[in-house]
Amino acid sequence: MGVAALGGVALLFIACAALATFGWFKFSAPAKPTLDRGDCPVSGPEGLSVVLVDTSDDLPAATTREVQGILDDLISNLPAYHLLEIRVLDIPQNRSKALFSRCNPGDGTGLSEWTDNPRLARSRWLESFRKPAAEAIRNSLASAKAASSPIMAALQDIAIDRFASERVRTLPKKLTVISDMIEYTRDYGQYPRAGDLGYQRFKQSPAYLKYRTDLHGARVTINYVTRPSVMPDANRHAEFWSTWVKDNKGTLDFIHRLQGT
Repeated sequence: MGVAALGGVALLFIACAALATFGWFKFSAPAKPTLDRGDCPVSGPEGLSVVLVDTSDDLPAATTREVQGILDDLISNLPAYHLLEIRVLDIPQNRSKALFSRCNPGDGTGLSEWTDNPRLARSRWLESFRKPAAEAIRNSLASAKAASSPIMAALQDIAIDRFASERVRTLPKKLTVISDMIEYTRDYGQYPRAGDLGYQRFKQSPAYLKYRTDLHGARVTINYVTRPSVMPDANRHAEFWSTWVKDNKGTLDFIHRLQGT
């Protein structure tokens, strides 16, 4: 066999090997779901992460910086195809209001250069998810001073809107709250003048049944804004909310006291 013929065989072998390699990557890679306009799988998100920000009082600059860092980590570490929703208190309506609601389409990490375009996926993630989510966080931290603070109503609203459907009940669900957690409505209040922080007093108030909530096993993290001038007993206050989460079928991961307060 001549040199030219040998060269042709070698080229053919290389081409076949490349085709086989491409085929292996193509068919061994996990299938990507079809996405809707919100970058969620058309069958629904694969998990949910809801953030509630309560700025019914001003946050100190150091606290704001820490909160931004916490939520930035949450955005960066959210698994692909999980829904991120950022909400604030809607005090006039006694519920919550979404500023951002979108699934993470994936940032290109782990994609193969053979079958996908990781750079394009990264660019899309930045423009459609990362940047607008960060903007929503900045907007959520703007002060919205108010005389009342319906935290329980907002949490109930989230549970009904996002955690109650049969499809999502078995999905991983995370609820992150940034607040001083001082509930204050006409039905029940936690300021010192309103009465003690015992859970029994709350159970005897109209708020107990009115804001009864089923969190459907959501994992709850409270990033706690300490306000010693109006809530001197932060430990007792944290104990109240630990009991509330458990009583309303959630799982409290931890209560983290924010810096600067």
